[in-house]
Amino acid sequence: MKVLIVDDEPLAREELHYLIQGNSEVTEILEADGIFMAEEQVKSEHPDMVFLDIKLSDGNGMALAEKIKSYDNSPHIVFATAYDSYALDAFEAGAVDYILKPFSAKRVNEAIMRVAKLISPEDDATKAKRELRQNPRISIQNDERTIILQKKQILYVQAQQGFVYIWTLNKHKIISRQTLTNIYDQLKSPEFLQIHRSFIVNLNGVTELQPSFNHTYELTLIDGSKLPVSRSYVNTTKKALGL
Repeated sequence: MKVLIVDDEPLAREELHYLIQGNSEVTEILEADGIFMAEEQVKSEHPDMVFLDIKLSDGNGMALAEKIKSYDNSPHIVFATAYDSYALDAFEAGAVDYILKPFSAKRVNEAIMRVAKLISPEDDATKAKRELRQNPRISIQNDERTIILQKKQILYVQAQQGFVYIWTLNKHKIISRQTLTNIYDQLKSPEFLQIHRSFIVNLNGVTELQPSFNHTYELTLIDGSKLPVSRSYVNTTKKALGL
């Protein structure tokens, strides 16, 4: 299940991300800090579920929920807010659940499982995406060229300043304007893991995991590269490495 978090407070997004990542139903977590970014994410990434705050810096989450309902294959909405006075309006807007800050793991997991039971069997679009992820190759748009690369050749991927940099095992760098999410969607397999909002790593290339500051970690790769593991991804990274 692909989940989108919409909240204009970075700490709230981080905490919710931390709680969501522990649920086995969730395969990918996206984030948006406002109405505009959330609309773009819903249109381009097609999440199955949205955790949506009501009062956002650039608009009202309730209005966004009403708008999202008009989209084809619209995601299920769970309002995640500090305000308890909008619950009736939320359910009238078609919300699946309504959870209050500060969030608890129990309520977050209940909301996720409620949505999981509502999701229909795999449709053609979902099946196509799954088959794409099972492909041993990845297509990378590089200017006017399309580069076909074996997934196993990729060591890590970094998003920076509007570009994505794909580093291979032979230290070759490929630059693309594709999004990190798009690349990750093609790479999805047990060997690849997102460890930071800007990094995806091939776990077969990891040689060391070390604690860093403020509950974060750092990965060392076979070529000597060092990649940050943000707090939100620490648990999934340790689990993927068998720690």
